[in-house]
Amino acid sequence: MFYSSLSLLTLLALAASSVTAAKDRRTFAVLRFHNEAGHFSTEGRMDPIVYPGRVSSHTHGIMGGSNFGLRIEGDQLLDSECTNALLSADKSNYWVPALFFQSPINGTFKRVPLFYMQPKENTPFNYARYTIQDRGNAKPLTRSFEPTNDEIKPFPPGLKIVSGDATTRTAPASGALNLDPGKGPIQAVQFTCPTRDPGAVRYPPDSDGTRAGLQDPTNRGAGAGFPVVDCDGYASPLRQDVHLPSCYDPRAGPDAHASNMAFPRDAGGGRQDCPPGWVHVPHLFFEVYWDTPRFADAWDPDGRAQPFVLANGDRTGFSSHGDFVAGWDEGTLAAIIDGCDNGHAGMDRCPETGPLNPGDKCRIPPVFPDPQQEWLDELPGNNPVSGWGV
Repeated sequence: MFYSSLSLLTLLALAASSVTAAKDRRTFAVLRFHNEAGHFSTEGRMDPIVYPGRVSSHTHGIMGGSNFGLRIEGDQLLDSECTNALLSADKSNYWVPALFFQSPINGTFKRVPLFYMQPKENTPFNYARYTIQDRGNAKPLTRSFEPTNDEIKPFPPGLKIVSGDATTRTAPASGALNLDPGKGPIQAVQFTCPTRDPGAVRYPPDSDGTRAGLQDPTNRGAGAGFPVVDCDGYASPLRQDVHLPSCYDPRAGPDAHASNMAFPRDAGGGRQDCPPGWVHVPHLFFEVYWDTPRFADAWDPDGRAQPFVLANGDRTGFSSHGDFVAGWDEGTLAAIIDGCDNGHAGMDRCPETGPLNPGDKCRIPPVFPDPQQEWLDELPGNNPVSGWGV
């Protein structure tokens, strides 16, 4: 069986809601997807959150339920005929901007495929997880999210969540993640660059973010913006990391993506809580692995420049972002929150998960498909390349 190296990894931190003791420790479970080699469920200029009912400014790769469309309202995803999530109860949609390689020779663009692989037992590479994994080199370091005083509740159907800023080309204050609003501006997106050479320098040591990305001071394998080396780690190329906020304000409503979500704050004792009156939902983390090594012979790393561009024209990577619309069966997700702490072994191995998807890749016809030429003179949507000296 082939699973998506989904490279789109949506991770949720899970803390039990009905068993008080379980909220005192870190837990997580991984959700896997099926997909065709190199592809999402659908790809094109579609974004029903930011551009409902019309063509999006840039192209995305989308996973999940078949009822994805230019508009998503209420519980319509629950009526999807199929999903490529391994759990049939998850008909949510997950999407990120597409990635392109820009030729250093003539400036044309070629789409970077989604990386995929045949996973081995307990190999932590393919999932939409419900927690976090940081990986620098061959040996993975796994960290789980903090416990909470809150009751973790399922996503309400149709909840729209966006993380990251598609318009920014400005470096954050640091290359490090910051998911606590009490500790400064949120920095929820990064790139992780596994390499065969453990001593590889992913970001220029003297970078201030104006000409290259910023090294994470706590993780030499990651940073803000695109790295300047070939990410050639074994079965693990360039990885786009996007954390989504997990505090939902029901007064704003599920459609108010610009104001309905926030990250929890440090509540002391290692706990992270939402503001009073807000709903604490699972913490989603996307890991998107891109098949960048196939372009290794087409550019020469010089420690300063790099050839990859997001679909919105961003050559910095600072505008990385991710979107989610909830389509979970709430009863199933509630049972998973309460009882599933299966880590990398997979959410599908917990008894609470219900029927499994036997292998449906659930291809969704795109409403606004991308051009099919191998090399493009312009990015879809005619987005000009910007950032870092352009």
